[in-house]
Amino acid sequence: MKKSVLSLILLFATASAAIAQNNNLRPVDDGTFTADGYKENRNLGRSDSIQSQHKEIPRGIKVWTIDERFGDRKPAVLDTLSYMFMNTVFNTGVRGEYNSLGNLGSPRQNRIFIDRKSPSEFFFLDPYDMFIVQPGDFKFTSTLSPITILDYNTAGNRTDGEDHFKAIFAVNAGKEWGFGFKFDYLYGRGYYSNQSTSHFNYSMWGSYLGERYQAHLLLSLNHQKVTENGGIANDAYITHPEAFNDSYSESEIPTILQQNWNRNDNQHIFFNHRYSLGFFRKVPMTEEEIKAKQFALKSHKAQEEKQEKAKARQRAKAQGEKFDEEAYDKEERSNGRPDNAVIAGDASQAKKESTDSINKNERTIVNLDDSTSVADNKKSATVKDSTTQWMKDEYVPVTSFIHTLRFDNYRRIYQAYNTPTDFYAQNYFNYGTAANDSIYDRTKHWSLKNTFAIALLEGFNKWAKAGLKAFVSYELRHYELPSMQTPTGSTVAFLGREEKWNQHDLSIGGQLLKSQGKTLHYDVSAEAWLVGTRSGQFHVDGHADINFPLFGDTVKLAATAFLHRSAASFYMNQFHGKHYWWDNNLDQQIHSRILGELTLEKTHTKLRVGYDVLKNYTYFGIQNDRTLSGDNYLVQHNQLNVRQSGSPISLLTLQLQQKLRFGIFNWENVLTLQKSSKDDILPVPTFNAYSNLFIRFRIARVLHCDFGVDMRYFTSYYAPEYIPGIGAFGIQETAASRTKIGNYPVLDAYANFRLQHTRFFVMFSHVNSSDGGNYFFTPHYPLNQRILRFGLSWNFFN
Repeated sequence: MKKSVLSLILLFATASAAIAQNNNLRPVDDGTFTADGYKENRNLGRSDSIQSQHKEIPRGIKVWTIDERFGDRKPAVLDTLSYMFMNTVFNTGVRGEYNSLGNLGSPRQNRIFIDRKSPSEFFFLDPYDMFIVQPGDFKFTSTLSPITILDYNTAGNRTDGEDHFKAIFAVNAGKEWGFGFKFDYLYGRGYYSNQSTSHFNYSMWGSYLGERYQAHLLLSLNHQKVTENGGIANDAYITHPEAFNDSYSESEIPTILQQNWNRNDNQHIFFNHRYSLGFFRKVPMTEEEIKAKQFALKSHKAQEEKQEKAKARQRAKAQGEKFDEEAYDKEERSNGRPDNAVIAGDASQAKKESTDSINKNERTIVNLDDSTSVADNKKSATVKDSTTQWMKDEYVPVTSFIHTLRFDNYRRIYQAYNTPTDFYAQNYFNYGTAANDSIYDRTKHWSLKNTFAIALLEGFNKWAKAGLKAFVSYELRHYELPSMQTPTGSTVAFLGREEKWNQHDLSIGGQLLKSQGKTLHYDVSAEAWLVGTRSGQFHVDGHADINFPLFGDTVKLAATAFLHRSAASFYMNQFHGKHYWWDNNLDQQIHSRILGELTLEKTHTKLRVGYDVLKNYTYFGIQNDRTLSGDNYLVQHNQLNVRQSGSPISLLTLQLQQKLRFGIFNWENVLTLQKSSKDDILPVPTFNAYSNLFIRFRIARVLHCDFGVDMRYFTSYYAPEYIPGIGAFGIQETAASRTKIGNYPVLDAYANFRLQHTRFFVMFSHVNSSDGGNYFFTPHYPLNQRILRFGLSWNFFN
């Protein structure tokens, strides 16, 4: 049913897109989308619905992200390039940097620690960051004409395949109002049994960009459902299939768990608005704004001509005459002045009078100096009027008053109907009058946060080299967890009523920012929590970069540093479930980092060096026994604990990103070295590599092609193990069953194409799959074997 509905949606979208204009869209650095190739093809930039009227539709879209605290807009780039498009479908990341359970939409964790995001308050959703977009990463839009973006990729069949469909629509009502919505549906059936995933997202956004007042609103609904199989029952089904008498397909390999699910439902509201005091100044219009104004003027003129023609038709009808449209159009063309007509100055008139006098054999003395002077003055006035026509009044804000509201509502359910005997070490309560193997752990959480800020903005004059901001935030959080009760005279505990907590915090902070200019930029911000549960917490963040030319290249040096003293999540301190239960009083974690970056634009080189120090590092420790029983392992006495490392942990990271090009040959590499001072607490692979070798060429000057093979690889290490009952990753603590993964290259062969604004690819993922491979990106969760994949992205203006 779902497959049919998805196919119907795609068919409808394709049919709708077929009547839209195929434009050659050119993305530029500021995130703008513009139409390219007007001279080569006069039909480009026109809507099919009005091509017969020869009207040009303005093309262009700008996207930006919003600072969650101050509402500052940061230009972003719309995803329209075919480069790396084929890898956007992978749960393991565009460059294979994530550990994953293998299936599309399954939980994941970044192996590169400096790129790993800090745990959120509701950490159950952190492993789904591929699908859930935070407000600070969401791309708002402003478009000159409505745009629709359709993405679809698929692999496999109805039994074990994967499908991902996403539709984005954006439109503007005038230049100030922008609106849009996004529909995102992901369904991974799973090549291994009991691992299907189903994710749904619907988001709506709106923005108002006035001169003094600006506002952004984002509404988002998410649902995630993941079937948990606990991993396969024996890794040897993958690593040593010859050890078994029977041959097993992927779907026939036994798994640890059956009929177990994690469900997450969450809703989000984000609203930021600001009012600014300032002044006006004249600035030139952008190319897109000029095109939009020209289009508006032409449309207005065409509408007036249409109305005049209708009136002439009515007059002829009222007078009993036949209206001659051909004669009327001919008369209008002769009366009208061509668009490229030039207004003659006095010099031309003097020349004409002088010629007439000569023809009349008259002697006329003309003061050419005065005449030329008058002509120059009128010509300057004409140029000035023409220049003024394409100028606009820009409002320069000096001081802004900002308010941000964010509301997040979460619900998580872990449900199981078939739990193996002795799988869990503890059984804290029962749901009925007798012990059973069913699980229905549930928690609810919502948070409401208001931030008020005042900003003295940079750039309103040459002396304002930086902006200064101050803010105050108040957050209220609510939590619900089950409680247990023991009846009088009984030794068995049962599920009781929901236990509820309310927490609140008050924090203040400020920011010093310089983002304008080409040479030096810096950003320093600080926040301290004064009152509430997180009292004593503070965050200090700093970033600076300098850009300068060197030997014909542009060099960028950047440094990022922070010092964070952070309280652990509520759920790290308290969690109540049937088999996992803890009440902790954890110390605040102290995390410091310094990260340096060197970028050479001409040689496409980027070097990153980072050093982290963590004190009171907080993590999950997982313990279990794996006992061989026949061909399969029994996992028993599963126990989960929250750990905190008292002694500091240091981690050094060195990463090189290098792109090389030799004619049509391209080679991209991302090489990362990491060293943790405590691998048993903070494990990372020593070496991580991504390499992409491809050729790039064009066919008939319009079809852009990339043919290549890419590889992802990391050295073996004791990677974090996935914990179905909590939906997170934890450290393997049982020495007898600790399992290493890695030391296995995964190769993909692909063909990437772009035809005007349509992108598509065909790919064989894991092309080197064979019996005996150690292709695990999470302990006991193998990757999918060789699969043929197809993907399509169609961007068109309505």
